[in-house]
Amino acid sequence: MKRMRDIPDRDRPREKLATRGPEALTNAELIALLLGRGTKGRDVREVAGEVERYLKDARGGPSYDALLAIDGIGSAKACEIMACFELGRRYLGDDGLHGTRITSPEDILPLVAELRDRKQEHFLCITLNGAGEVIERRTVTVGILNQSLVHPREVFAEAITDRAASVILVHNHPSGTLDPSTQDIGITRQLVEAGSILGIRVLDHIIVTKRGYVSLKELGHL
Repeated sequence: MKRMRDIPDRDRPREKLATRGPEALTNAELIALLLGRGTKGRDVREVAGEVERYLKDARGGPSYDALLAIDGIGSAKACEIMACFELGRRYLGDDGLHGTRITSPEDILPLVAELRDRKQEHFLCITLNGAGEVIERRTVTVGILNQSLVHPREVFAEAITDRAASVILVHNHPSGTLDPSTQDIGITRQLVEAGSILGIRVLDHIIVTKRGYVSLKELGHL
């Protein structure tokens, strides 16, 4: 593979985009343009190629931790790549999230697929309108390994702004166990009570792992 500095100016990603438009660039070239430069010992085209191969298999969008694992990608570049994906999701119409009608726990799983591979515990709140359609999905907290502490005000602040009729809570267990902990059950009941006061129903709390999922509602904890 040629190094970027060995490619004629007219064929470099920035120049190609300026003269021929973004559609003229390959995926790897678009990624190289985003990265800007490589690192010591790794040309930007090499790094971009590895990022492209990762993105082909990434389910539910790129993972911050997985991007960091690529030699040549630091925190700043990982954040930029994820920001690009999120902007595209928000501006390019149907993203498979907003307006999705939720009738069962299985309907939630495609919306949180990336949680299965997270190495830290992420706690999400999905807000719904009166028709049971998704308004928004937000990460409330990110914990350390297997613990994520949640307060009702963090969960319901945005739900109130969304004028949500109900919410569904989701978090992952990096350990792989599907058994809800005593803390999981306690937080769920606390949030159900808080939601009742606010007039926002907690419909379910779902735990996801690589092995599958479990619904606390189906287990009788709601």
